[in-house]
Amino acid sequence: MIKKYDVIVVGGGHAGVEACAASAHMGLSTLLITLNKKMISNMPCNPSIGGSAKGIVVREVDALGGMMGIAADYDYLQIKMLNTGKGPGVQCLRAQEDKFNYPKHMQDLLGKIDNLSIIEGHVVDLLHDENVINGVVLEGGEKILSKAVIIATGTYMEGAILRGNNVTSGGPDGEKPSIGLSKALQKLGIEIIRFKTGTPPRIKKSSIDFSNASIQPGMEGKLAFSYETKSFIPLKNQLPCWLIYSNEITHDIIRSNLDKTATYNGLQTGVGPRYCPSIESKVMTFKDKTRHQLFLEPEFKDGESIYLQGFSTAMREDIQEQMVHSLKGLEHAEFLKYAYAIEYDALVPTQFDLTLRVKKFKGLYGAGQICGTSGYEEAAGLGLVAGINAALYVLGKEPFILKRNESYIGVMIDDIVTKGTNEPYRLLSSRAEYRLLLRHDNADLRLTPYGYKLGLISEDRFQRFTKKNENVAKATEILRSIHLGTSKKVTDYLLSKGLEPLNAGVSGVEFLKRPNVHYEHLLALVPELNDIELDYIGINQLEVGIKYEGYIRREQEEANSFAKFEDYKLSDDIDYLNMNGLALEARQKLDKVRPLTVGQAARISGVNPSDISILILQLKKEQR
Repeated sequence: MIKKYDVIVVGGGHAGVEACAASAHMGLSTLLITLNKKMISNMPCNPSIGGSAKGIVVREVDALGGMMGIAADYDYLQIKMLNTGKGPGVQCLRAQEDKFNYPKHMQDLLGKIDNLSIIEGHVVDLLHDENVINGVVLEGGEKILSKAVIIATGTYMEGAILRGNNVTSGGPDGEKPSIGLSKALQKLGIEIIRFKTGTPPRIKKSSIDFSNASIQPGMEGKLAFSYETKSFIPLKNQLPCWLIYSNEITHDIIRSNLDKTATYNGLQTGVGPRYCPSIESKVMTFKDKTRHQLFLEPEFKDGESIYLQGFSTAMREDIQEQMVHSLKGLEHAEFLKYAYAIEYDALVPTQFDLTLRVKKFKGLYGAGQICGTSGYEEAAGLGLVAGINAALYVLGKEPFILKRNESYIGVMIDDIVTKGTNEPYRLLSSRAEYRLLLRHDNADLRLTPYGYKLGLISEDRFQRFTKKNENVAKATEILRSIHLGTSKKVTDYLLSKGLEPLNAGVSGVEFLKRPNVHYEHLLALVPELNDIELDYIGINQLEVGIKYEGYIRREQEEANSFAKFEDYKLSDDIDYLNMNGLALEARQKLDKVRPLTVGQAARISGVNPSDISILILQLKKEQR
């Protein structure tokens, strides 16, 4: 008897996990097919979650009802808020995770989800009827039917390990690759692109002299990716990382052995990530730099493995040893694992629409590195959106599309499907034009109502969210109505806290906007506030909302001014190739991308403002 599911997810990495969990949570029978159950949510590169822009993505995943934030908060080795000296638009969390405990906890969470089945298997082909996908074929010939399929194969598809002058078939962390599916996709007319990524060596901790390294501790405080997290690991129980540098000896070894690295000897065919280059690429690209930052980061709570961040390489093993031994403090370092580069097949991302469906086929979706992205966090965001949209497709409901002014996930999806990418795409805060709207603190305000409507946020959680918002509004109204004067009580309190006394009366809101003033100071001066229950999340949102309200308002007004273009829908059957007045390049690009809105059309590389004006004019003529 042939098995049948509503949704099948191929691949158990960070994208596949979010995709299958979303589909199952929305009530659909879901099957996750993975090559190795033990490697579900594995972290083959650095076992860290978050970082610039990425940390906000994890918060967005959580605000929508996803899984990554919960697992990341469970048992981290270290956590800190980055960019604290800058504005709230770029502040974000980063946590060093335990490479064993993070995937184990995620696997435990998946095991408790209703409607979700997990099997080990190797998908080699897709079942289809003209332009509709209806299942998968496993190695050995077994067929499994479904109404939708999500491909989330990460770096496994036609994976090849590159080191020195050797190329071997393989997946990350010594796993087997996925062979066959890529060719099956090409037979369906889907365009494939070859990308590369890599990972540094792992060093035995007890063989490192840390005496000259700069210690990089975590942070104290209520820091969490998930809005549901209520317990926090104190700083005294967190593990440190360390900062060191490469040197001219290291660089000389690299320059003298370029023929012994796959990066430069012609073996590498895939394009690597610009924002996470190998150490040899950094040395050759930035020839004026006499040193590069490197970080020594633990992989396990109770283990010897140290991840040499910033030292990704495809050098031959004996040259890797020379390179590492040239680093101060690592003269006698022992290798636990040698570095390698990995090449893999991905899909040209402009073949997806904004729902992450492959435009040529109904029921076929992609998520994660298969879409041309890099990073665990990007994968999780894409997996969640693909899982949601596959479920909505099966249910016959309208798709779920996030806009650029609503989330970093929306920025990422719009970037890759509209502009494409010729290298593994990485999210950066600079990619978002509305950074102050897409903050770490307000992800729940932006996205939790969506998660609730989709069935990914429980009633209990949504009620807590609603109550928090009501309390923030009440506290803000009190601060707008109350006035603080120059009384002795107020002056004495401010001086006791090292704050500047008032020269004249101000509202509570104006007082909170002053440097170094926080909500806790107002609790002592405005008794009415003590009757309002606000947790650290609500307090943070209140402070940021008030301190930056002028900047936030201006950015929101700018976003609103462009909203008309995002709301101007384009039908899928427009004949761009024969539209009079459009430049030839614009015709070709519009025909390939098939944008859903005028706003998306305007962001296509090669489509100019004059083309957009002509497009709008032509559409208005047709409407008349």
